[in-house]
Amino acid sequence: MTPIVLVAFVVSPWATAEIYRWVDAQGNVHFDSRSRPGAEQVEVRPQVIERDEATRVREARTERFFDARRQEQQAAKQAAGEWRVKRERACSEWKQQLSQLSEGGRYFREDAKGERVYYSDEEIGATRRQLASRIGQNCS
Repeated sequence: MTPIVLVAFVVSPWATAEIYRWVDAQGNVHFDSRSRPGAEQVEVRPQVIERDEATRVREARTERFFDARRQEQQAAKQAAGEWRVKRERACSEWKQQLSQLSEGGRYFREDAKGERVYYSDEEIGATRRQLASRIGQNCS
């Protein structure tokens, strides 16, 4: 249903409603939808309010602001989702590394000459603690 038709349905009952005006003994003016002795019927015409140029410009500016805000929120939501995926990958990687370290064995790295340099038990323990700390702080 178009807005104009909807407005016609909403406004038409009020446009045809009868409004009565009367003054009481104290001189106070009253309005009511029911007739009373001494009341006169008042014609009520719906008012169409036209917006001036400044109002239309202000409304357009406000709409652009809200559109920009919605886009910012959508971008932030997308960035948060991407960050969450990266964090989950990192957590999975850290947990896998910690699991491998817990299995035991000899771990090494290659030096500049391409020779194996084995990690000491202290280095392996420090790496375990570091991985456990990362997992505890960043993973659920």
